[in-house]
Amino acid sequence: MKAAVYYENGPPSVLKYEDAPDPVCHPKGVVIRVEAISIEGGDTLNRFGGALVNHPHIVGYQAAGEIIEIGSEVTHLRLGQKVATVDGFGSHAELRAVPARNCWVIPDGYDVKQASAIPVTFGTAHDCLFEFGRLKAGETVLVQAGASGVGLAAIQLAKRAGARVLATASSDARLEKLKAWGLDHGINYKAEDVAQAVMRLTDNKGVNLVVDSVGGATLKGSLASLGYRGRVSMVGNAGREPMVVDVGSLMGGNRSLSGVFLGAEIMTDRAHDMIQTLVEDCARGELQVVIDKVFPLSDAAGAHAYIESRQAVGRVVMVP
Repeated sequence: MKAAVYYENGPPSVLKYEDAPDPVCHPKGVVIRVEAISIEGGDTLNRFGGALVNHPHIVGYQAAGEIIEIGSEVTHLRLGQKVATVDGFGSHAELRAVPARNCWVIPDGYDVKQASAIPVTFGTAHDCLFEFGRLKAGETVLVQAGASGVGLAAIQLAKRAGARVLATASSDARLEKLKAWGLDHGINYKAEDVAQAVMRLTDNKGVNLVVDSVGGATLKGSLASLGYRGRVSMVGNAGREPMVVDVGSLMGGNRSLSGVFLGAEIMTDRAHDMIQTLVEDCARGELQVVIDKVFPLSDAAGAHAYIESRQAVGRVVMVP
């Protein structure tokens, strides 16, 4: 098979398009012929500085396609089914072997490219808002990096739940696009201080919940944006900055900071069923997967560079 591989960590240019060994099907797994690869923030972070499980390494969490081989112990899936898959690595390739538990059936007729972007993206947003964020109708939520995949998912899910939605982005133009998916008020973090803008928009009450996938200095602004009993769901470190915050400010307002990592629970019944429901919601058109740009797998370096340019609104997808 062909795959996007790298031999050392570094910028997008370390990615090479080469022949790689075909994956082997585990008795409890499946092999899919990949039709679409959704590039996750974790993929770029792993390429930049994560462990190389294999040499050369094939990075990537999410891919969707057709099942072409089934392990002897798998009974709930069948050959020819289209599934979205998640695993720790291996998505940037023409073929992929994954545990059967890490597959979500794609409803007939639903676009495979869109389905490829759902499990981690929407599952993470859902956990940040509800499982750990405890969001309720009528509350106000701030979504940092609102134009990201997780950000757009969080905006839609929060709006559907009856929340007032604020979000940040790097330009007024990107913020304007987000209104189509439920954004109430946008904050251009390059033009104004986020916490000050939040207080202005909330009559100095602050928000009930922040979804923060950026970390670093952004996390400080998230904590400063909280109202009484406010919560922050911290999910990732897209900003690649040190996580240095003063948590002492949490006590006075009975505020809380929760780390969220979907991967720790993705194989549980709760998370698996939640993601399958989200796939079906998207297929029915109740939620929208926003794909900004599609690249060929052979230009994985270009796809990663485009993501890191912070131009995208939504997910960047590759096709073999």
